[in-house]
Amino acid sequence: MSSDQQPTDVTCARIVPAVFGGAQVMNDPAWEWDFAAHLKQTHSPGELLALYSRYRSEEGSFESLLRRIIFRAMCRTAGHALQVGPEVVVKHPETMELGDAVFIGAQTMIQGRFDGTCRIGSHVWIGPHAYFDARNLVLEDYVGWGPGAKVLGSAHTGEPLDVPIIATELTIEPVVIGYGADIGTNATILPGVHVGAHSIVGAGAVVTADVPEYSVVAGVPARIIRHRKE
Repeated sequence: MSSDQQPTDVTCARIVPAVFGGAQVMNDPAWEWDFAAHLKQTHSPGELLALYSRYRSEEGSFESLLRRIIFRAMCRTAGHALQVGPEVVVKHPETMELGDAVFIGAQTMIQGRFDGTCRIGSHVWIGPHAYFDARNLVLEDYVGWGPGAKVLGSAHTGEPLDVPIIATELTIEPVVIGYGADIGTNATILPGVHVGAHSIVGAGAVVTADVPEYSVVAGVPARIIRHRKE
């Protein structure tokens, strides 16, 4: 420790500047875009997934670079400064649109569907171990997604009653997470829910109904505990 540094008191809370949310987007070099375009033109979706799997597990800078390029080639669109952690699993990435500066934490799963749409806005941070039923999903810009949080976008009808539930039809309902919302660690968002802009979902909450803008919700099922503008 240098002489001008002061020891940190670990018993006290402190406030520091945001790192991810306040960062400027660094544009990726043109050759990365050209390489991704070449891969998209010369490989089928299945071949791209197989190629991605070769570099999915490693944490080195070279492997991280290749994950970004291949991920961009797999998606419908993906912006600059994409970061994809190790062991991220994705299904039907060809239905996905990602903005700039998206961070996807390690061991996250994003499960699309061949006829679905998943839109992830710019400056979205997704913590590790997250799960997305991304058949009809929108995360708007500047969403923070806590580690282990989940979104479910579909459910079995359960009818007729004499058929195993897992064999009954699926109802797919859109889920929208509004601009600047923050989803807590291990929270679960159920099908059809719209979380309003600038809202906070508490850790471990199970959100079964729409959340108004600037609300703070917590609990199982989640209920409004305060409004941020009050």
